[in-house]
Amino acid sequence: MSEPTDRPDFLHSSLLQTQSSMPVCRLGLATRGETELRAEDILYAIEQGVNFLNWCGVPDGLRDAIADLGPRKREVVVCVQFEARTAKAARDELRQTLDALRSDYVDILTFYYVEEPAEWREIIAPGGALEYCRQAQRDGQVRLLGLTSHQRPLAAEAARSGLLDLLMIRYNASHRSAEQEVFPVTDRHGVPVVVYTCLRWGALLRSTAEDPPEFIVPSAPAWYRFALQHPSVTVALMAPDNRAELEEDLTVLQTPEPLPAAEYDRLAAHGQRVRKYAGQFP
Repeated sequence: MSEPTDRPDFLHSSLLQTQSSMPVCRLGLATRGETELRAEDILYAIEQGVNFLNWCGVPDGLRDAIADLGPRKREVVVCVQFEARTAKAARDELRQTLDALRSDYVDILTFYYVEEPAEWREIIAPGGALEYCRQAQRDGQVRLLGLTSHQRPLAAEAARSGLLDLLMIRYNASHRSAEQEVFPVTDRHGVPVVVYTCLRWGALLRSTAEDPPEFIVPSAPAWYRFALQHPSVTVALMAPDNRAELEEDLTVLQTPEPLPAAEYDRLAAHGQRVRKYAGQFP
């Protein structure tokens, strides 16, 4: 059966409070440094209501759009993937980030792809990146701190630590273990969750050898809606390669209600088939 949703506004969340009380659109936009999206495409998405922007830290259209927003930067939540592990590296990287975005603050920094417990220990140890970033929070240069990881036990541990404001993890119809291993923890501790790889690197858009007769593989918007169906998901990130894919993804905003139970179950079943045939990941 489909996951229940207890949010009166399916497409917006008030869980991410940075500098204003504006609700955050639960469909976020991310770039990977290798897409064709231009600054004008990012601005188009903002005009359609997308206000959570996830930047990977490399020169691209998303960076250019944020840098040119000026006073309108208050209308969006800018999340930056942060690679520093030590306080010194964090100081240098944050300065470079603020310069690149032409800003004196960033809404969210997430320690990027923390995959080993040793990395997490280094970040939170004396002289680690967290030490400097906490000071940057007190100085108003950073609003919230988070962590990005594929490792569910590590992500859950970080959420329990009380040291973070946000978690970013993988979640899609083929990778659902977060429902048992992460979401109960983040719910209990009130930690917002941003999810990525909602299309399972495109595999959910392809057929499998066990698809039922006349089964038509749903397009990308259906898979973003699947991820958004879970009430523990605060934001689901889309990562289109170009303007055409962006416009298709944005049709999610035209259907501001949960998927019907039968459709959710149909998507979940395809997710299981894709997991079987596209290769399993932990």
